[in-house]
Amino acid sequence: MSLSLMLISYLVSAVCFILALRGLSSPETAQKGNKFAIAGMTLAILTTLCAQGMQFTGYIWIALAVVIGGFIGTNIAKKIPMTALPQLVAAFHSLVGMAAVLVALTSLLSPETYGIGVVGAINLSSLFEMSLGAAIGAITFSGSVVAFAKLQGLISGKPLIFPLQHKLNATIGALIVMLIALFMATEFHTAFFLMLILAFAIGFLLILPIGGADMPVVISMLNSYSGWAAAGIGFTLGNTLLIITGALVGASGAILSYIMCKAMNRSIISVVLGGFGGDGASSAQSGSSSDKAVKAGSPEDAAFIMENASKVIIVPGYGMAVAQAQHSLRELADILKSKGVEVKYAIHPVAGRMPGHMNVLLAEANVPYDEVFELEEINHEFATADVAYVIGANDVTNPLAKTDSSSPIYGMPILDVNKAKTVFFVKRSMASGYAGVENPLFFADNTIMLFGDAKKVTEEIVQDITE
Repeated sequence: MSLSLMLISYLVSAVCFILALRGLSSPETAQKGNKFAIAGMTLAILTTLCAQGMQFTGYIWIALAVVIGGFIGTNIAKKIPMTALPQLVAAFHSLVGMAAVLVALTSLLSPETYGIGVVGAINLSSLFEMSLGAAIGAITFSGSVVAFAKLQGLISGKPLIFPLQHKLNATIGALIVMLIALFMATEFHTAFFLMLILAFAIGFLLILPIGGADMPVVISMLNSYSGWAAAGIGFTLGNTLLIITGALVGASGAILSYIMCKAMNRSIISVVLGGFGGDGASSAQSGSSSDKAVKAGSPEDAAFIMENASKVIIVPGYGMAVAQAQHSLRELADILKSKGVEVKYAIHPVAGRMPGHMNVLLAEANVPYDEVFELEEINHEFATADVAYVIGANDVTNPLAKTDSSSPIYGMPILDVNKAKTVFFVKRSMASGYAGVENPLFFADNTIMLFGDAKKVTEEIVQDITE
């Protein structure tokens, strides 16, 4: 393949990726965005393979790797439940990070293959690119492993804090910079491997102190890290498209993280430095759930109040994802609308465990896009709502975010469901949310708890209204 044809193909692929990002910015155009992404990636892979001029056996090995990887990916995609999608994304981010590390290692040990010099005399710019790409890739890998473990429940979702944590992170960060400089000056492999070990370590240390309620932002930021790691390795490989693609992923992930931090009244710098989870401990509660009164209701109660309401706002959360209740929820909304009730959905920026988690589930149930509203669009309407139907959302409705400065979620904007005339809260138990903070809304005078599986409870409400 000629150089000009390769560059034109890469340009077309880059345009497809840009159109994919544009499409993924809205649920209505998300499917079209995915198609652009698939087309762009297919063209990029084919162009790269054609440009290599390898022997036939080389293509056989690549084809075998693609078949094995495709088989594994297809099986995972078919079997993974929607509730496990966030940890799946975190796991995939870790693979991107490790790929960057492995490419950097191979370019260090066999620079002739990449045309960047020979062992002991590698180009200075290439030394910088491979070391920076490897460092970001190592941080992405270990940070994503921690995120996966938190989301999977293998380790606690609470912030894990220890004394002098930030000073330790700063020291390790300074050492990484010094080792990169030493490696560039001397090309000592020992400096490179020490830098790599420290990068893996700081990835763990940056994510451990981040609380469960903030994990959606962490996933977004790790996505950005993976993009920058890919871009760094793109320079080492001399692959223009990899640089462009990595920069697009890195920039879009960083922008999304900034938007989410702004929506949560957090600092983007805190995310990067691993202080997003706060200083610790969960808020001091006045009393425990055992000495507070809770009003427990039944689906029949909810059905009676809802069908006689004029306005119902539905607040979906992770509990809806666990129960796969989105289709039952759509059925409930349709029945209420047929009776003249105004129905809207309120989505918090970090509802669920990853950005857009609730939007994907509601789109799967064909919920009309014009009924779904973000926090800043709908929060003022709770005061005029007769019913707020909270289905599995917890931390994003917790009033302590506004009133208790010692709480890990303090400062996070919440959905003001407590302002509705009646709040129906669907939960399996009185357990706290993912952030480990008790929600005083459970004990409010206008709150009625509906205990049970979210899907079953919603189906019973539908049945009672129908009858």
